[in-house]
Amino acid sequence: MSAQEEGRGSGMEVAVVSGLSGAGRSTAAKCLEDLGWFVVDNLPPELIATMVELGAQARGAITKVAVVMDVRSRAFTDDLASVIKDLDARGYKPRVLFLQATDAVLVRRFEAVRRGHPMQGDGRLADGITAERTLLEPLREEADLVLDTSSLSVHDLRAKIEDAFGSEASTQTRVTVLSFGYKYGLPMDADLVMDVRFLPNPFWIPELRDHTGLEGEVRNYVLSQEGADEFLDRYHQLLRLIGAGYKREGKRYLTLAVGCTGGKHRSVAISEELAQRLSNEDGMAVKVVHRDLGRE
Repeated sequence: MSAQEEGRGSGMEVAVVSGLSGAGRSTAAKCLEDLGWFVVDNLPPELIATMVELGAQARGAITKVAVVMDVRSRAFTDDLASVIKDLDARGYKPRVLFLQATDAVLVRRFEAVRRGHPMQGDGRLADGITAERTLLEPLREEADLVLDTSSLSVHDLRAKIEDAFGSEASTQTRVTVLSFGYKYGLPMDADLVMDVRFLPNPFWIPELRDHTGLEGEVRNYVLSQEGADEFLDRYHQLLRLIGAGYKREGKRYLTLAVGCTGGKHRSVAISEELAQRLSNEDGMAVKVVHRDLGRE
């Protein structure tokens, strides 16, 4: 099989991220990692094709490779464009993302972090920016997507990268609904905690004591109690608002802890019902974990 045929048959996605220093490459790299890309920072251009080939041979373990390049990499080659063309010839069809910003914005960002420009040398900061802009101009002209980050917040930049490089699954908020018992302690990784001990405890019903919130008898008992349905409705509405805010902030993981006394009856039933309601929301992937079920 030829290299080109292998590339086309691997299903591998390849992205090259470059641009001006201070324009947001680090933010772009972190965003791509969150989207499930295997990100390599500052890899010499001569090794890019090798890296992609190794990923293609990983039998599905790596399906998306992003290489972040900056001017330091130019010491290894005078023509990064030839590397991109080589990947294209191999069938990988790399997408090139180029980040830029105005000189005034770049100067302000460098001054804010009190760092020199990598091409500044003994000159002024503005000289380094000008030299880098000139050096990278051919790559900018070849880019598939050019983003000017001058007026973009970090969250705006993340949103644009998600639109360009994210799949529906990778941009979902992954929600874990975690039931627990207060007598065993609060979950350390909970983002939000709700206490359902205001509902009557099935433990005190002899015919329900040995059953769990996963079983119909207990579930029906818990959900039929006064205030249970109203609580679920209002909390669901609140989570819609919080989830939308988390998504805007780039937070992709959310753990909702639901607690009762022992983590066997009420918290389990409420967690299952809440997860069912959340699973019908667009942009959410929901799973349920019962931390203390069976612990007694």
